[in-house]
Amino acid sequence: MGDWLEAGSPAADFTLLTDDGKSLTLSSLQGRPVVLYFYPKDDTPGCTREACGFRDTAERYSKHDAVVLGISPDDTASHAAFKTKYGLPFSLLADPDHSVAETYGAWREKTLYGKKRMGIARSTFIIDAQGNVAKVYKAVKVDGHAEQVLKVLDSLAE
Repeated sequence: MGDWLEAGSPAADFTLLTDDGKSLTLSSLQGRPVVLYFYPKDDTPGCTREACGFRDTAERYSKHDAVVLGISPDDTASHAAFKTKYGLPFSLLADPDHSVAETYGAWREKTLYGKKRMGIARSTFIIDAQGNVAKVYKAVKVDGHAEQVLKVLDSLAE
């Protein structure tokens, strides 16, 4: 369980498989802002509301030329089904060994029904066009989150 990657630090580069089975490397997106959000599991209530929040504001994200990427430990087949079911217009990345989540600090000890276990802490990293972390949300409340992130992108564009 690592420390959180903090605002002001360079975004840790990685390559993961997308929902369509292709490799995506974070540094290939430099020059555009990136919204990297970590979520626990495809097609669960909170994760679905969060993904749909980003889906419903996608047009406003595109005005910033921003790339939204969702990351969870689910495999590419699960991601493909989730993306299709909800018409998500952005890529979902498979991090089955949670190595990227660990690098960013999103792999944490959680307590569920009194039992401690490791899992994804719902979190979002906004990466500026230069590849640096501009803002970190460490304990995301799903409702209204996509709007919060848009406000940060607005301020980066000023």
